[in-house]
Parts: sequence; C-alpha cells; structure tokens
Amino acid sequence: MSVSAAGRPPAPRPNLLIFHCHDLGQHIGPYGIRTVHTPHLQAFADEGVRFARSFSPSPSCSPSRAALLTGRYPHTNGVMGLCHANFAWDLHPKERHLAQVLKAAGYATSACGVVHETASPPKRCGYERHLPNAYAREAVGNAIGELDRLEAGGKPFFLFVGTIEPHRLPMPASDTWFAGDQGFPGAHLKPDDSLGVQVPGYLKDTPATREELAGLQGAVRHVDEQFGRLLAAVRDKGLEENTLVVFTTDHGIAMPRAKCSLYEPGLEVALLLRWPGRQGWSGGRVVREMVCNVDVMPTLLDALGVPAPPVIQGRSFAPLLDGVPTAPNTAIFGEMTYHDYYDPRRSVRTERWKLIANFTTAPAFMDPSQQWRPRSDVVTPANRATAYHPHLELYDLVADPFEQRDLAADPVHADALAAMCRLLWGHLTATRDPILRGAVTGPHHRRTLERLRAFGA
Repeated sequence: MSVSAAGRPPAPRPNLLIFHCHDLGQHIGPYGIRTVHTPHLQAFADEGVRFARSFSPSPSCSPSRAALLTGRYPHTNGVMGLCHANFAWDLHPKERHLAQVLKAAGYATSACGVVHETASPPKRCGYERHLPNAYAREAVGNAIGELDRLEAGGKPFFLFVGTIEPHRLPMPASDTWFAGDQGFPGAHLKPDDSLGVQVPGYLKDTPATREELAGLQGAVRHVDEQFGRLLAAVRDKGLEENTLVVFTTDHGIAMPRAKCSLYEPGLEVALLLRWPGRQGWSGGRVVREMVCNVDVMPTLLDALGVPAPPVIQGRSFAPLLDGVPTAPNTAIFGEMTYHDYYDPRRSVRTERWKLIANFTTAPAFMDPSQQWRPRSDVVTPANRATAYHPHLELYDLVADPFEQRDLAADPVHADALAAMCRLLWGHLTATRDPILRGAVTGPHHRRTLERLRAFGA
C-alpha cells in the first residue's frame, strides 16, 4: 500500500451515489411545497446542500438524463427525444457517459432501476451491472443489496438508483379512468392530501386539479420514504462519511405547462447533495446561484479527482462549494425537440428574462397528462384547443414568475427582446444546434424510410 509524505495511507477515494426519480420538478418540502410529506428529503437538505435555482436543459425524460450524465446538451450528445420503443433516440457512439468515465478511472459501476438515456443496453453507458426493476421500493431494495456487493469489492463505487415514481402510471379502468389512462399515484399507492394541496399559480384551482395533485403527493411521499430507507442503509453500513450522495430528477412535474414545456415549471429541478467528508459539501447550505444539470457531471468528476472529458459543455460548481470565488452562470439554456411528437423549441433565461423560440406552429404546450380526458387545466392560455405557438415569447420572471404575460410583441420591451435573441442565437451557433439547419428528423423517420426502401427498391 502506498503512503503519504506524512506516513499515513492515502484517504480512500469517495463513493458516488445518485438517486434520480421521474417527473419530480421541485415538488418537495425543501423547495417550499408545504403540503407534501418529504421528511427524509428535508433532513437530507438540512444536512447537505440545496441548490435553490437548479434547472434541466430539457423538459423531456431521456434528453434531460443524457445531459446530466454526459455534461453535454441534448442537441450535441444525440438524445433529442425519448429513447424507448419507436422513439429510439440514442447517444452518439463517441459520447462518454459518467459511468464510462468512472469505470475507466477504477470505479465499480452499477445501476438499479431506470436507465433512460440510451436505446442501447446499459452496458453501453459503462454500467457493469444493471438491476432493472424501476419501482421505488424494489429499486431501493436492489440498491441496498448492491451496497453490500460493491463495498465488498474493494473499489470505490458509483451506484445510480432511478425510480419510475412519481411518473404517471397506469390506472385500472373505472367510471373515471379510461382503459390505458395514466395518472397519479399509480394503482400501488394512495393519494395524500393529509396536509392539504398546494396548487401552483399556472394551474386552475379546481377539484380535479386538487385530486391530481393529491395523487402526485402520494407518489412523492413514497419516493421520500424509499430515499430515507436507502440513506439509512448507507449510514448503517458505515459508508456515509466517504460517500457523495446526490438527489435529483429529470424535469418538472407531469402537469400541463410543466413537463414538456420550456416554462419555469418544466425546467426547474430539485438538486440536493451531501458529502460529510468534504468541507462545504454539507451543513444545510443553500446555493442561490443558477446551475444547470449539464454542470453536474463536471462537478462530480472534479470532486472525485477524475479528469473530465474535454468536450463537456457544463462547468463545475465544485469551487463554489469549496469557497473559491467563482463567476456564476448568467444564463440557462433550455431545449425541446421531440417528446410525444416533434415540437422544436429553444429557450434562454437570465436573472430577469425568459425567451422562448418556437420553430413550429404546434399547440401552445405539449400536454403530459397521458389521459384521454385531461383532468387539470392551465390559467394561460384561456382555451388550449385554439392556442398555438407564436414565433417568440418573452417573459419578465421578476414581475411574472409563472410566465402568464407574453411581452414579445410589446414595443416597450423591444430592447430586452433583442438582447435575449442575441444571447440565444449565440448559444445555438456556438453549440452547432442542428435546428439552425432546418427541421430535425428522428429515428422513426429514418426507420420508416428504410422499410419503404426495402420494398420499393
């Protein structure tokens, strides 16, 4: 065994544990949601670090995960839509996933539950082992078993735990649910309105909205319980001091004008971390600088002492936690190309302004309700059936945090519109966004052509 200059063995390299759930946004107690039971997440935030203004670059499941785990925007890493079934988007062959980088650095790598950033098997991402059951209780049970196996292996480890909840889940057909409808909290859980229901300002406060949110709260409560169970196992196994634990999600909650939209409720995500073994990475800190999930991978590699691939587009915020003067992000960029269908949009937000550029005349927002008759409705637009995208949208986030008043056509704000357009254009050109070259076709388009060509040639 090598020893340090002081004659002591070197400190073991830290482990990394990422707990990632579907469709959570910031709908937990640490972010001010008073009516949801999240005591374990609150305790974790009180012991760790909470990023008050954390964003995803995409309000869609696979693109967000791909950005988180490559440190690169969806339009550069190849995942501009969902990865499963006929959607079939995948990472570019040369893209390096966090698990690949850590495996090459000597880490043992394992995943339990959701791996949704590739259409290929999880081994393509660098996971040596994958236990696929994605329901939170089962995924955490498998993860606890993996902790024992990984600890016995003698290497530092990276363990990724992905849960399906609080995603909408199939509901049994009834008088109120059509066969195939998906909703909250899923047939295996119960709604929870024991603390009431907090209706966000972009949704109409109706009995149906409250019913849906109560279901969501039941699913979130279950995720909190399972996260607490996993943290208890980390503590009981003596791994807490030298394990960097991250809790996060992909995008906003699956309610209209949140998930699948570039409005704030679609891009705001919970980001909590705790590492007792490193000063500044625990203690109940609240970081108010804006961060994006493309920043997470370079930050984690920085913390673990592993060189980051040179093509990473995010920037490490490890110096911020270590107390080193750091220039904050001044802009956060968002994008949507495909989710359920082609709906290409790009956005940029600063401390005050949000600009959204829409590249098709699609409906005003893509509805993630997954029901034949959606139960919840939005405040704006007044009638979703007749509302379609304008070319540009501009919002004053200070005066109008729920983005209800589009100022793009207001001459009073022409200077702000021009400045935000320049900012977004600079990002699109610097990152060579394919939207600049015209419409983006996906795997489904190419595969249909291949089938036609096979018969027509």
